[in-house]
Amino acid sequence: MISPVLPTYSRADLAFERGEGAYLTSTEGVIFLDFGAGVAVNAFGHANPRLVDALTAQAKKVWHTSNLYRVPGQEKLARRLIEATFADTVFFCNSGAEACELAIKMTRRYQFASGHPERNRIITFEGAFHGRTLATIAAGGNEKYLEGFGPKMEGFDQVPLNDLSAVKAAITRGTAGIMIEPLQGEGGVRSADRSFLRALRQLCDEHGLLLVYDEVQCGFGRTGKLFAYEWSGAVPDVMAIAKALGGGFPVGACLATERAGAPMTPGTHGSTYGGNPLAMAVADEAFSIVTEPGFLGHVERMGLRLKQRLAELKDSFPTVIDEIRGQGLMLGLKLKVPNSDFVNAMYREGVLTIVAGENVVRLLPPLVIGESEIDVAITALGHVAARFAAAQP
Repeated sequence: MISPVLPTYSRADLAFERGEGAYLTSTEGVIFLDFGAGVAVNAFGHANPRLVDALTAQAKKVWHTSNLYRVPGQEKLARRLIEATFADTVFFCNSGAEACELAIKMTRRYQFASGHPERNRIITFEGAFHGRTLATIAAGGNEKYLEGFGPKMEGFDQVPLNDLSAVKAAITRGTAGIMIEPLQGEGGVRSADRSFLRALRQLCDEHGLLLVYDEVQCGFGRTGKLFAYEWSGAVPDVMAIAKALGGGFPVGACLATERAGAPMTPGTHGSTYGGNPLAMAVADEAFSIVTEPGFLGHVERMGLRLKQRLAELKDSFPTVIDEIRGQGLMLGLKLKVPNSDFVNAMYREGVLTIVAGENVVRLLPPLVIGESEIDVAITALGHVAARFAAAQP
C-alpha cells in the first residue's frame, strides 16, 4: 500500500519538533547539530528571532494579494538586490527550480526578441543540478532523474565541467546561452575554475550568448561573498537564486540585466504566489542580516577554519577521506567509503550531514555557525572516520 505522503524520498527515520541556532531537537527529544541546514536553506539558524519577528509582523497585516497588484515588498527587495549585484531587474518566485525555469525561458526569449528564434539551445555541464521540473532535469542531464519521464525535453547540450575546448565545440548557430553553477552542490561540491568562468564570459560576449548562473545553493553568502560569481569577477546576464534568500521561508528569484530582461514583457511569465508579502518580509530581513558589516567575513573565517580541520582529518584517515572540496561554508568530503553509510553513522553521533554526487558528503552548516559548533562537528567526523578506518582490511 502506498504511503499517505508520496514516497519520492528515502527519508531518514528522524523528525524534528523545534530548533534554535545550529541545533535541532527531534520528536524523541534528541538534540542534533545541523550541518545540512535544510540543504543550505537555514542559513541564519533555526528560529532566528529577526526572521520570526519579520514573518509574524507581516502575518498580522496581509499574506497574499497576487501579482495583479503592486507588492511594495517586492519593489524594496528588488532595489536592494540590484544595488548589490550586476542586475537591473528581478522576478520573485517560490523555489530554485522556478528561478532556473525562468532563467531558461529568459535566455530563449532574448534570442527570439533579437531576431534569432533558431537560437534556443543552452550549454550545461556534467554534474549539474538545476531542479526537478521537466526542463531543469533535462538541463541537469542526470539519467537517474530523467528515467521514466521521457521524452527528454530538447534544447540542452552537456559538456564536461572546466573543459573550455568542449564548450567551444558545443557552440553552434542554435546556441542561445551557457548555464552553470559556479560551485556545484548536488553534483559533488565541484568548483568551476575562476579562469573558466571568465573564459565563458568572453565566449558569450563573442558569440552573442547569455551567461546564466545557478546560484540557488552556492549564493547568498554561502561561499563568503554575497554571490559566488564575485570570486571570479565574471558577471552573468541572468542568475537564479533561492534557498538562503528566505532563510527557511520558500522564496526564489531570477536576477537579470536590462538587456536580458527587457524581452520579458507582460504575459510572458507569471507566478500566483511568487513574491507574496510574507516571503518578501522574511527575505528582506534575511538580506539585511547577510549584508551587515562583518557577516560575510565571519563566513569566510569559519569556512577556512572548517576546511583546515577537515584537512587534518584527511591526513589522519587517508583510507577513508579522499579529498576536501568547496569554499566557504559549502564544503564536501569525497570519500573512499560509501557516503550514505557515513551520513547514517553521523546521525548516531548527533550531527546531520547530506550526501552528494561522486560519493561526497556535503557540509552546509548555518552561516552563523561558531567555532565551538565546528569543533563538535569535527569530533563527530573523526569518530566516524576512525570506525570506518578500523573496519578496513
